[in-house]
Amino acid sequence: MPSTMPLRVGDDLLASAKLAADASGRSAAQQIGYWAKLGRELERSGSVSMREIAEVLSGARSYDDLDPKAQASVRAEWDARIEARREALNLAERFTAEGRSWVEAGPDGTTVRHPAAGKETAAKKLVKKAAAKKKASARRR
Repeated sequence: MPSTMPLRVGDDLLASAKLAADASGRSAAQQIGYWAKLGRELERSGSVSMREIAEVLSGARSYDDLDPKAQASVRAEWDARIEARREALNLAERFTAEGRSWVEAGPDGTTVRHPAAGKETAAKKLVKKAAAKKKASARRR
């Protein structure tokens, strides 16, 4: 998990980040982080053609056609996009909404099974059936 620390930014930068964030599906903080990563890669590269990078990101140009410096900038953008999608991913919510079951590792490393919402597991059905039988038998006595 990335660490965070408070950072003061100018009003103009924050306003620009909010506008860009809305267009790219990021929060303002994520947008500023993205710009920082991109800027880091651009500084490392010396001179990079932003037009070439934009062409690769839009699919109009091959990544392999770029020089190593421009490729580093493209990778930084890909990393930022992957991170944004990963942060937005909530499989538990999705599977619950779809009525699907899922299995995951618990905090202690054990396997935790989450049954589909509204559906009983076979074991629960057997337990209920046995309890109902026992209750009916007790009534007959």
